[in-house]
Amino acid sequence: MSQKPQAASAQDGRSGLRADCANCFGLCCVALPFTASADFAMDKNAGTPCPNLQEDFRCGIHTRLRDNGFSGCTVFDCFGAGQKVSQLTFAGRDWRGAPDTARQMFDVFGVMRGLHELLWYLTDALAQRAARSMRDQLAKARDEIRRLTEVRPEELAALDVPALRGEVNELLLRAGELVRAQVRGRRADHRGADLMGAKLRGADLRGANLRGAYLIGADLQNADLRWAELIGADFRGADLSGADLTGSVFLTQPQVNAARGDAATKLPAGLERPSHWHPGSSSPKRSKGNAKGKRGAVPRREPTSRRSRGGAF
Repeated sequence: MSQKPQAASAQDGRSGLRADCANCFGLCCVALPFTASADFAMDKNAGTPCPNLQEDFRCGIHTRLRDNGFSGCTVFDCFGAGQKVSQLTFAGRDWRGAPDTARQMFDVFGVMRGLHELLWYLTDALAQRAARSMRDQLAKARDEIRRLTEVRPEELAALDVPALRGEVNELLLRAGELVRAQVRGRRADHRGADLMGAKLRGADLRGANLRGAYLIGADLQNADLRWAELIGADFRGADLSGADLTGSVFLTQPQVNAARGDAATKLPAGLERPSHWHPGSSSPKRSKGNAKGKRGAVPRREPTSRRSRGGAF
């Protein structure tokens, strides 16, 4: 087996699936609710503008979000849905200038984010050489989702995103299996597992199934996660310092943002290293670990946030 993950870069195909706040009307700062917690310094109802949102739709504390108790905002990513709704679906009409569109715009934003998230996963699957036998099916699904992102607001609002997610998930399951099959021998199956605070430092998790796994606060320093399937895995507070995630499939920017890492963390193509990660590397050389994941003492499970976890697959 090759020692390098066999996946083409998904950089180009994801150009429109990244948040461009300069071309958005601050939709995530208005449409979404949040609750006072470790992630947010206050309560806010859906449809109510955050008090930090300025008249030009920019965040007044953008460079100080974490210091001011809004770390949840630094984790969130709309997959490019914000600018799509602002500039295409509503043709540049903002919710302040056209208040009669506000409610529909906020509803459509949630739908668009769901569609763009599916596009992210499909684009990732298409970039995987191991899944090339499914290319036609994946491309057809991607093109149909793209078409749906361009329909009128009322049509978007009426879409059944969970149903679409179910259809796409069938393809993603098969693509994930093909990617993980690149690792010969027994591959760890931790789908949906409770690995909160797990001691997985240096663990060999190549080709592991970590779909929907709870990895909150897990120690994954220097772990080998190449070719692992990570859709929906909860990495909040997980330590990925020195970990190798190259070639892993279905990892998203919100998941990366929610974790901790350093300069030695290796990410798949198309994902950015968060600014709050430690710039240096103090991680020891990778050692053999326990892939079964012996758990340490951790706080009780927090409610899972889709801001950091992604869709429910």
